[in-house]
Amino acid sequence: MAMPISCSAFRRTALVLALVAGGLPAFAQESTNQSANQSATQIASNQPAGEVVLIPSRVIYPGETIELAALKQVTLIPGKHKPDAMATRAEELQGKIAKRTLLPGRYIPTAAIREAWLVEQGAAVQVFFIAGGLTISATAVTLQPGSAGDLIKVRNSDSGKILSGTVMADGTIQVSAS
Repeated sequence: MAMPISCSAFRRTALVLALVAGGLPAFAQESTNQSANQSATQIASNQPAGEVVLIPSRVIYPGETIELAALKQVTLIPGKHKPDAMATRAEELQGKIAKRTLLPGRYIPTAAIREAWLVEQGAAVQVFFIAGGLTISATAVTLQPGSAGDLIKVRNSDSGKILSGTVMADGTIQVSAS
């Protein structure tokens, strides 16, 4: 004879399975009619309404650019706070690239997103060495992709020598004396 499982034990088990299987769920309610929901939440709980965050509305695959159309705005349940190291604002997410699969209804860890590559692997780039008034430029081929500020390796097209340099905002590489 099967024993009935209490509702709270079932919910607790389901929550543990969800946390283990897919990361942290966002404890939230959708913000479709935000002003009505906010005032109803404030009246019902006598607390200020929860924080508004963005979470995926569909599966976002690795290598895919995150667009605002793929996200939905939700209001966290009052008393709940987003965990640390989670990206939940438009300026943190717009135009970034997913490093791993992002599931709908889950927070987006900051470790799961990256900046878009400014230079791709195998691209021909200008390399600059600047020391005081001396500027030396050369053409090189990137050996790895990188975004602005990343330290990457490049191969000088003329000498074949491998150099390390910093990707600049304009897509050039600046090397320093080593």
